[in-house]
Amino acid sequence: MARATTARIHIDALRHNLARIRAAAPHAKVMAVVKADGYGHGLERVAQALAGADAFGVAALSDAQRLRAAGFSQTIVLLSGFDEAADLAQLRQLSVATVVHHPFQLELLAADHGSPISVWLKMDSGMHRLGFPPESFAGTYRRLQSMPNVAADIVCMSHFASSDEPENPQTPDQLRCFDAHLPEGASVCSLSNSAAVLAWPAAHRQWLRAGGALYGLSVASGKTGADFGLKPAMTLSTRLISIQQVCAGERVGYAGSYLCPEDMPIGVAAIGYGDGYPRNIRPGTPALLNGRRVPIIGRVSMDLMTVDLRSQPQAAVGDELTLWGEGLPVEEIAEAAGTISYELTCSITRRVRFQED
Repeated sequence: MARATTARIHIDALRHNLARIRAAAPHAKVMAVVKADGYGHGLERVAQALAGADAFGVAALSDAQRLRAAGFSQTIVLLSGFDEAADLAQLRQLSVATVVHHPFQLELLAADHGSPISVWLKMDSGMHRLGFPPESFAGTYRRLQSMPNVAADIVCMSHFASSDEPENPQTPDQLRCFDAHLPEGASVCSLSNSAAVLAWPAAHRQWLRAGGALYGLSVASGKTGADFGLKPAMTLSTRLISIQQVCAGERVGYAGSYLCPEDMPIGVAAIGYGDGYPRNIRPGTPALLNGRRVPIIGRVSMDLMTVDLRSQPQAAVGDELTLWGEGLPVEEIAEAAGTISYELTCSITRRVRFQED
């Protein structure tokens, strides 16, 4: 019998979330960011659900290869850009646009004599990760314009560091920096990530780059995706495979980290950090058993976890246990693990069975 741990991907939720992004900026084109295997939801599956997007954003050429092999003809943009001269041939073969963010890429393009490649030119407007300094951006833009192997439709872009914090002045500072250094004649721009789409309308411009919001994930600290009208695209669940009666004073799990305060039933569920559930959650983090919350007790191990069944004495082997999904936001679990929801969905391992509904 197959292991019970399942990630159900909700296709209608993905489509709903894309519609929510479009409604927030109806005059902009939408790039669906599908990097990290579609944020852990499955690249091809997500791309099919989001086929109404105007483009796909990937972090690796291998993802672009998978999309083309699956028959997707949309624009694809390589968000981290190319790394070596050999990548240029692949970009052409796959008809993939590339971000250019560093002088070494300019020199590779200058030495190249192939057919035109579409370029998204990145400015470092304040995040200080990738991008050209503002003062050299216009000159870089003009240099690219002069190259016969660069397509004429250069997109100017930048990336926000704090758009998930509505009161943080960094986003308006980055906007002012970008606008002040935008080259004359540059008419197509892309600034907004998911948080900026929903919170910073001044940043919408011609292209949106939506990532986490498409998967129903929160775009602001202390909130869930539902707070923004988004629907969770993944439900992670398993089943109870054992119920133990444990006496008061006995300890549960590795290192005996949980001390039973009374005689009590303990449920054992077939999921652990080997499936991608975080080992370092706080004691008492909830799961949903038959739609009702029960606390996780003891340490999460590689294959198993234990839950307190005192509130559900009727529980039986085979009952479904939901780790996140409708009624238990993944953001709540992420907060209990000291991380973000994006990391949790991206961490689901290969032994988890994926299903669509």
